[in-house]
Amino acid sequence: MEILVLSSLEKVFSDERPSAAEFKGFSMLKNERSSFQAAFCTEKDEKVKFELNGELSGFAKMFTVKEIPVGTAAYKENVDDFYLRKTSGNYPDCLVPVGGEFDAEAGKWYSLWVEVMPNGNYTGKSVLSVDINGEKAEIEIEVIDAELPKQELIYTNWYHSDCICNYYNIEPFSEEYWRINRNFIKTAAEHGMNCILTPVFTPPLDTRVGGERRTVQLVTVRHHGGKYYFDFKNFRKWVSICRECGIEYFEINHFFTQWGAKHAPKIVALDSRSREKKIFGWKTRTSSKKYDEFLRQFASAFMRVVEEEGIREKCFLHVSDEPHLKDLETYKRRAALIEEIFPGFKVIDALSDFAFYEKGVLKNPIPCEDSIKPFIGNVSELWTYYCCGQGHSYMPNRFFSMPSLRNRVLGIIIYKYDVKGFLHWGYNFYNTQYSIKAIDPYKISDAGGGFPSGDSYIVYPAADGTALESLRLKVFYDGFQDILALKLLESKIGREKVLEFIDKDLFKPLTFMEYPHENEWLLETREKINQMIKEN
Repeated sequence: MEILVLSSLEKVFSDERPSAAEFKGFSMLKNERSSFQAAFCTEKDEKVKFELNGELSGFAKMFTVKEIPVGTAAYKENVDDFYLRKTSGNYPDCLVPVGGEFDAEAGKWYSLWVEVMPNGNYTGKSVLSVDINGEKAEIEIEVIDAELPKQELIYTNWYHSDCICNYYNIEPFSEEYWRINRNFIKTAAEHGMNCILTPVFTPPLDTRVGGERRTVQLVTVRHHGGKYYFDFKNFRKWVSICRECGIEYFEINHFFTQWGAKHAPKIVALDSRSREKKIFGWKTRTSSKKYDEFLRQFASAFMRVVEEEGIREKCFLHVSDEPHLKDLETYKRRAALIEEIFPGFKVIDALSDFAFYEKGVLKNPIPCEDSIKPFIGNVSELWTYYCCGQGHSYMPNRFFSMPSLRNRVLGIIIYKYDVKGFLHWGYNFYNTQYSIKAIDPYKISDAGGGFPSGDSYIVYPAADGTALESLRLKVFYDGFQDILALKLLESKIGREKVLEFIDKDLFKPLTFMEYPHENEWLLETREKINQMIKEN
């Protein structure tokens, strides 16, 4: 058996011996979570057992890295050369907790992912040994007596509860619905997500025109005699569960359809006989006075509830996702209505044309990475996002086919530009593009050919109703920990000196498109940050 110790930035493909140099060791802060890998290959088919030894073994978890089929590795056009592969095939991604024996095939490469979590209970240097069927590999880990500060960045990765219902074949708001959603939300919060898309109505996102997604409307509506009555029982339960899991902010779903705010979202109501009926949807034009009146009545009831729940200041509202410049006038009218009926609430939307901000249409825009330049220094709070379109010009992203460096480097960039919020649309989108049908994410990872694999989800649905993590989720969280380490260093030496340090040895200053493409650079940068924290 051959064993190689590798950093968390490597991806181990079963058909290729890793070419990276062995990873000798790393440092971490005592409330941090850090990972490394033990890649191995056996000469014959055999059952494999794993064991950790050393002082830190009691603070570590082990996973095997499962390969997932990739159909669309990258778009054919508008891509760069910073990919591992651009072909379909099997790519390492899903982290499966180690339990019992593992069946290894001769000649194939596998990866054991080891996550170390001292939880503030250990400091000092220690050697951690990985034993695979009696063969050993070692790594030295230093746990520094310092703690990362609380995360300030607001991070939302859109949560799709309808996909939970579809995959597990459960009814919305059943006991199983709440149990499984609690599990998925807890995993999200444990990996930095502190803001959650909250479906007061079924979100009008990635839905075919004229089609619809499964109803997961948290607010029960009754319609009688021209008036609307609202029951927030399920909304209150959602808020309670999310807060228990560690969520702080609530991102209320969009009040108009995607790409231009031309229609109302699907909204169902109960009539006087408690029969459910769709009262708004694709047939409801954005100019509908009836829908305007509905929104006014809803806003009044909603504001009372969020005041009672103590989350008014923690709520974000949406108008429409990714409107184009041709939709500016329609969007402007709808945004003005939302601002009028929800006074004092922060309205945010993913939109990248600076004209929306310049003309005062939206005070809190979220531009994508390749359109962020005019927003830098001009908006009061800089947010950004990426999705399937940001696979070119070396921008950070998280496709299966990209190096993990490209996933994690966003953290240092976010710190440098003082970004206050980050948005991504796919925490657990298990549908084809436009939600035409549900998919199995273990078999189809590209939304039925709609997006490069890795764009639409970052966790997997386990059989027991928990969320299996991906190596991309872990690596992205490492980027968040990099931000917090830089914040801690800033508290000791000042922001100006930290910024000088970041760009000090680079050929070009760090930007969303300019950064070194070597794993060693990022790993060494983090080591230097840790040692500066230790010295100060």
